[in-house]
Formats: sequence, C-alpha cells, structure tokens
Amino acid sequence: MDSKENQINSQAISLKDMIINGYQVSYNDMEILKKCELDLLSELACEIRDNFSDGEFDLCTIINGKSGACSENCSFCAQSAHHNTHVDIYDILDTDQISQSAIKNYQDKINRFSIVTSGRKLNDSELDRICQAFKKIKDLCPINLCSSNGLLSYDQFVKLKNAGVSRYHNNLETSKSFFKNICTSHTYEDKVNAIKAAQRAGLKICSGGIFGLGENLDNRIEMAFALRDLDVDSVPLNILNPIPNTPLENNKPLSYEEVRRSIAIYRFILPQKSIRLAGGRVLLKDKGRAAIDSGIDSMISGHMLTTSGISHLEDIKMVEEMGFTIKRTSI
Repeated sequence: MDSKENQINSQAISLKDMIINGYQVSYNDMEILKKCELDLLSELACEIRDNFSDGEFDLCTIINGKSGACSENCSFCAQSAHHNTHVDIYDILDTDQISQSAIKNYQDKINRFSIVTSGRKLNDSELDRICQAFKKIKDLCPINLCSSNGLLSYDQFVKLKNAGVSRYHNNLETSKSFFKNICTSHTYEDKVNAIKAAQRAGLKICSGGIFGLGENLDNRIEMAFALRDLDVDSVPLNILNPIPNTPLENNKPLSYEEVRRSIAIYRFILPQKSIRLAGGRVLLKDKGRAAIDSGIDSMISGHMLTTSGISHLEDIKMVEEMGFTIKRTSI
C-alpha cells in the first residue's frame, strides 16, 4: 500500500471518529470513501453502526396484497402493465389471509409486517379494505405495521395511521438526476411529495432504492443525501434482480464489492438510520453476510413481491450467529 492509499485510509478513520462525535459528512468527503480500501471501509461502517445501535437487528416481512396490472412504467418492475412478464394479477387479498400471514410472521420472531400493493395508488375503497386488515392484525398481535400503497393523499395517510400503521414505505428508487431513466409515468417529485404528506400525517418513513439500475456510485450517493434531507427512518437497499421482458432484463449485475462499498458509504451518510438489506439478496453467494458486515442493521426476510427470498429461520440463524439479537418491540 502506497502513501496515498495510507493517507486516504487514515482520512476515512478520522471521518468515522468525527461522525461518532456528531459530524455530518458532506459531498466533499465522498472522494475519501470512494477510494478507501473496501475491507477497512466496511469495518468503519460497522463501528459507526454499532456506536449508535443497541445490537438489535430488525427483521420485517411483506405480503403482496394486490398484484400486477400497474399503470406505471418503472423499468425494473415485473408488475407493470407495460411489460409482458406474466406476473400473477389479483385484487386486494382477503382480510383473513392477510391477518393470518401477519400472525404467523410474528410467531416466527418477525418485528414488522407490511402490506404492499401494486398500482400508482389505492383508491379509497381499496384503502378501506387494507385498513380493515390492519385493524384486525392490531387486535390479534403486537407486530409493528407498515404499508406501501403508492402515491396516496394526506387524508389517506391519516386513515392508515388511524388503522394502526406506524411506518409508510415509498422508495425514491434512485437519484433525482437518474430517475427519468427508469420511470416517466410519475416523477421523482411525486415520490418526495408523498413522503412529506405521510410525515405530516404522523407516519415514519421507509424509503430507499435499487442498486444496479444502470446508475453509478455518484447517483447512489446523491440518493443517500436526499434521504438524509428527507429525514427518513428506514432505508431499504435492493439489488436489481433483472426480470425477463422488462427493459432492464439484460442489466449486468453489480459486483459484490460495489454493493458493499455503496452500503458502507450509506452508513457514513446515514449513521443513525436503519439501513435495511432488501430485495435481490438471493443473488449474493453468502445470502448477505458480507453486506451486513458493511454496516447493515436490518433486513426484509422471506419472499419478495414477485421473486423468491430467504426463509425467516435461515435469516434469524445467520443474524444470531453474527452476534445480533432480534428486535421485537420497536415502533
């Protein structure tokens, strides 16, 4: 290792110490993190995570509460009506089916449960059915409730809050500067406005994006700073699993090294937030262990919306082997 590399590594260590003492990184600091030796960067990211953490690991699950026939043209998505992906299409699931899934997940030591629905947004009638399911879950078990139902209005967010939902999910997907390359049926600003409306309604926010859409590391960094500005609570990071017959079906997967560096940089930018390993984890040969060792403190477990995932029991075993305890009661 030459003197320049030693200097960069030393600067990264200093940045870590400054963050632990209250410093917020700036864009000017990013060149250090982009060039720091990867294993050291990951180690430093974990030190930051552990400093602000109690050692608990948050596991959540999702249910595909309404599938397919989405009007939006997101280029990565199997559920878009613009892509011939032959995905299952169905309306809002039965309340009992949703509530039984939530109870089973809680019994399996899952802390959070989310109903995810396809489409630009739910109409009021559909949202009422989702709220009925949330109210029933709340009556039956203490699992924390999240929801992901598109670009809802403020009044609709209030309905979710009153039904027992504590957190709303709405991914930015990518940076503002790259967004037009993956979706034209709604805008980045539509996403931001929905997030702000949900916050006004008293909901916490889960928002992140997808790595591997064709963006570069600078785009990912831009998104991280945007999430910091929005003061979101949980940041799900997905790795693109290219779906046949979507515009991104031939995208070359990111290297694991690129994924790990991106995650570690997110921990530097968002030191006290929940950074959640999400979709695409099945593509990683170690099921995400090295990603966790790059600053992750939470995961989505089980099946994703239209792709396979990793079972709760496997995830719990891996996380506990790594020295974490499973979180059960956070809101």
